[in-house]
Amino acid sequence: MTKTLLRGGIVLTMEPGRRALDPGSVLFDDERILAVGSVEEVDSLPASAGAETVDVTGRVVMPGLHNTHLHSGLLRGTAESMSLWDWLKYHVDPAHKAMTPEIARAASELAYTEGVLAGTVSVLDMWRFLEGSAEVAGELGIRATLAPYVADLEPYTFFESLDSNRRLLEFVADRKDPLVRAWVGVEHWLYSTDAGIRDAVELARSAGTGFHTHSSESIFEVQESLTRFGRRPIEQFYNWGILGENAVVAHCVWLDDREIELLAKTGTSVAHCPCSNMKLSSGAAPLQRLRSAGVTVGLGTDGEKENNNLDLVEEMKFASLLQKVTTLDPSAGDPWDILEMATIEGARALGLASESGSLEVGKQADVITVDLRALHTTPILHGNDFNAAAHVVFSSSGRDVDNVWVAGRRIVADRALLTADVSTVRQRAQDAAEELFARVRALRRSGEVPVLPSAPEG
Repeated sequence: MTKTLLRGGIVLTMEPGRRALDPGSVLFDDERILAVGSVEEVDSLPASAGAETVDVTGRVVMPGLHNTHLHSGLLRGTAESMSLWDWLKYHVDPAHKAMTPEIARAASELAYTEGVLAGTVSVLDMWRFLEGSAEVAGELGIRATLAPYVADLEPYTFFESLDSNRRLLEFVADRKDPLVRAWVGVEHWLYSTDAGIRDAVELARSAGTGFHTHSSESIFEVQESLTRFGRRPIEQFYNWGILGENAVVAHCVWLDDREIELLAKTGTSVAHCPCSNMKLSSGAAPLQRLRSAGVTVGLGTDGEKENNNLDLVEEMKFASLLQKVTTLDPSAGDPWDILEMATIEGARALGLASESGSLEVGKQADVITVDLRALHTTPILHGNDFNAAAHVVFSSSGRDVDNVWVAGRRIVADRALLTADVSTVRQRAQDAAEELFARVRALRRSGEVPVLPSAPEG
């Protein structure tokens, strides 16, 4: 059995109490963490004998990041400057109608590769043809929770169905990959019938899986829910039986106090996607109110098309700044709060907190190092002036992540991916994107999807 000793770094354990070891060391084997402590403490342990030692001086050692809301995709840089619903109508939905399993697989390969190189060890991916995504996650060695885009309301039935969701559950179970799981996913309540949503909830309950969907991303959704049901979306989710400890709801921007109370009471988690919410002009989620009420809130990038990168380290900075500017409270978005959302709270939202999200003896070794030896992370200060946590949130990006281990397996070493060839991943994604856009253009010419209002096609 191989043992690895990360020695001499600034260790942010993300345990309760916001423990930092400066300097400190982390020892783990091929799966689990064996010791966390000061350099001297860990050096003195018999278990450290014979370990492969990695000098991590000048780096933060911390838990890997959990992306609690991701859409794989290939639309980056093309779906710009539109409101949410026009953006869906003219870009996202046509791409899904043109999607093939091969294109979907290449998109997930690109997304997961980009994410892991930026410190993401776990994703909740809502996407299409997720059997290929399960294979990609297994090849890369990352954690993946896969929730299909299920929709049963015309004209959205080109998305996934409950039958395809059932097949995915069986496919993933048969693979027996301990790092890859399948959940039930509903694209959106506006894309679904009442019966379809209730059937999806029942499938998740009977299969013993989690449930993932979107809600309250725009004020339009709230107005539409009040018109249709006489209640706000999260209240309607409660009536449908969606809310619960196994549910993660993305966005939750437009909530009132009653909805926050329902989320807290039921143990429902929220995936906060600040970059997406800003880019689509959706608004700012009531992060402080949610966390104060006891709601578990994880961070998500959302998709590459509504964020333009999948850098969860960068997302932390935006999560903090968005709270500061919208609440006019400079104490909002405290760096440690944001770090919790990206690590232990994200793991808790995904039902993984017993195995991941903090550096504790017995947990699986999901560990990253963030290099602070750059101009933009200088000076590094210690003692009463300790600033490493602030550097990770406000000064760093995913490009500063230089090492990644998932369940004790080294995936990234000195910024190099060990489990796939990055140039091959990129070329496959490029080829898949060109095929996808050609297929969308053909659908526009045939009248099957809307023609872009700014660029009519002949």
